[in-house]
Amino acid sequence: MIAAGRPLASRAYSVSAPRPSRLYAYLVLSLLSGVRTEEARPLTWDHVFLQTKDGIPPHVAVWRSVRKHGETKTRKSRRTIALPKQVVDVLEEHMRWQKQERASRGMEWSPTGRVFTTRSGEPLDAANVRRDFRAILARAAKVPGVDLKPHEWTPRELRHSFVSLLSDHGIPLETIALLVGHSSQATTEAVYRKQLRPVITKGAEAMDDIFAEDQEGDDAEGDEESDAVA
Repeated sequence: MIAAGRPLASRAYSVSAPRPSRLYAYLVLSLLSGVRTEEARPLTWDHVFLQTKDGIPPHVAVWRSVRKHGETKTRKSRRTIALPKQVVDVLEEHMRWQKQERASRGMEWSPTGRVFTTRSGEPLDAANVRRDFRAILARAAKVPGVDLKPHEWTPRELRHSFVSLLSDHGIPLETIALLVGHSSQATTEAVYRKQLRPVITKGAEAMDDIFAEDQEGDDAEGDEESDAVA
């Protein structure tokens, strides 16, 4: 993962690694889809669609949050976004794993319908997520070549990483704003100015090329005039 331009985890804890903790699917969904941590915690399986149907690709309906009355942060925060294949694969595995856990718990399992739960099926709270997230980072920090300080990172960094990766890949700011559920591009710029590409270089590069050609032509003419004078 990358946040604020810094590496957060090595290949050992990449999205293709085996499940390192209960929070693995949560981590992958947050990193590869950009949902807020307060949107991921109340997510229910009836808002997760892992099969392509009627031409509609796998997607997640981000319609709830842990805010007052269960509403998302803004009206535009309520959105439906397609899921990358890696997220679909991880969520399918997570669903199978959760069904096994629910069967083993029997009457002790709380039927909340949540995608991410405690061992007894209860909803995750912010403390649950922070604890497991730091545990993942602590293990990653022990991998040779990884330089990070787990106490400096929070689950919110996953969303920052999502924005960084899309920006580095050349995705337009307008699209990023829609994906993260911001009311405007200006909000995305204000909140994620460190994650977005800070310098648009294409104009400068084009002008360097254009005027380099002119300079070469001037130099050639100058050489011809010098030869004539000589």
